[in-house]
Amino acid sequence: MAKKLMILIVDDEKDIEWLFNQRFRKELKAGEIDLRFAFSGEEAVTVLRDGLATDIMLILSDINMPGMTGLELLKEVKKEYPDLPVHMITAYGDEKNYQTAMDYGADGYMTKPLDFEHLKSRVLNL
Repeated sequence: MAKKLMILIVDDEKDIEWLFNQRFRKELKAGEIDLRFAFSGEEAVTVLRDGLATDIMLILSDINMPGMTGLELLKEVKKEYPDLPVHMITAYGDEKNYQTAMDYGADGYMTKPLDFEHLKSRVLNL
């Protein structure tokens, strides 16, 4: 059996958990993916350092969060886990954040509202 795709979703908006669980309901039920959530950049770093870094195959992170921003998280993740794909998500499609994300090694950049069909096809073809 293929390894289950574990995705860490990082966003300070708590309702993102419900949204992702709804949008990936079929894949979750089929056991194709496992979604983990962190509600801050700091929490995401803790999750990775607590041993899940080897299981997580993708991080989807919001950029604008209080405390550690998504860009700071990206920089930290790429320093410690350079092969772990990180896709940035933002409500603001500004060029500065995009360029910074690319400079820090982001593997993708998406704007809200997310196109879940597009996201699913990208995620399930990893």
